[in-house]
Amino acid sequence: MYNEIEVLNQRIAEESRFVDPLVAEVRKHIVGQADMVEKILIGLLTGGHILLEGVPGLAKTRTISAVARAVEASFQRIQFTPDLLPADLIGTMIYNQHDGQFTTRKGPVFTNIVLADEINRAPAKVQSALLEAMQEGQVTIAETTYKLPSPFFVLATQNPIEQEGTYPLPEAQVDRFMLKVKVEYPSREDELRIMDLNTGKEDLDDPVAVVKPETLLSARKTVREIYMDDKIKKYIVDIVFATRTPEEFGLKELATFIEWGASPRASINLNLAARAHAFLSHRGYVTPEDVKAVGYDVLRHRITPSFEAEAENLSSEALVRKIFDHVEVP
Repeated sequence: MYNEIEVLNQRIAEESRFVDPLVAEVRKHIVGQADMVEKILIGLLTGGHILLEGVPGLAKTRTISAVARAVEASFQRIQFTPDLLPADLIGTMIYNQHDGQFTTRKGPVFTNIVLADEINRAPAKVQSALLEAMQEGQVTIAETTYKLPSPFFVLATQNPIEQEGTYPLPEAQVDRFMLKVKVEYPSREDELRIMDLNTGKEDLDDPVAVVKPETLLSARKTVREIYMDDKIKKYIVDIVFATRTPEEFGLKELATFIEWGASPRASINLNLAARAHAFLSHRGYVTPEDVKAVGYDVLRHRITPSFEAEAENLSSEALVRKIFDHVEVP
């Protein structure tokens, strides 16, 4: 077994070599936000979609645009607004007066990478249209079903502080996002660099392509081959079950603070995201640290705090922290 893991480790180290030049290219245009860049790459390597939560001006759009150019992928940014219709997203049938026929006009969702900006500003029908495309990888216009391009990756953003005129995503729909990443303010040093970068005399060059989309698709298969010990799998399941029945893990006090625990999607996504995190580290095996590194992003939107938790100012993130601190690490 040891020899097999060693061989796998060497192969993963070789096949993940494209990660470093990709990150380096993105870094030329994005200062700081290392966690956001890492989580976007995890989404690309697993086929999982990502929800970014952060105030405006934190380079969310700039980052995903830089990543899209660096992987030579097609990219569309869709600004979600209250008057947006599903047809504006997925497309519709157009009547041609010259020949009396209906023709299909595909919407902006037919691309490799979609940035759904302020997704909570659009009505439920539009949100559902996008989430169906995310889940099924296809779109139905009239009576015809069209496959979406591969790879297909959705990165949605929402503003956590401005709720007027928004349509919050239902819990069942938020669950379809692999990760919910909180984007924080930059450090003082990073903000100085950001200011210099954007107020200099010379214009920045556009990011150049350093990775082919085919490389990403191949890497997705490789990620699933990364070795995960049964003890790590049990650790993942214990964490997820601790969100449902915390009293069985010595966390009786959390039972009244969690209304609903994480779904089985949490176990699947913790597994895949941990493998992708190991891949980004050029390793062929998963460690508990890989699980912890992605755990908050996988679980924070899958736990529903109760009224008692809100009264105690306990967020879902604080509940996840208590679980990770208590569940035994293999």
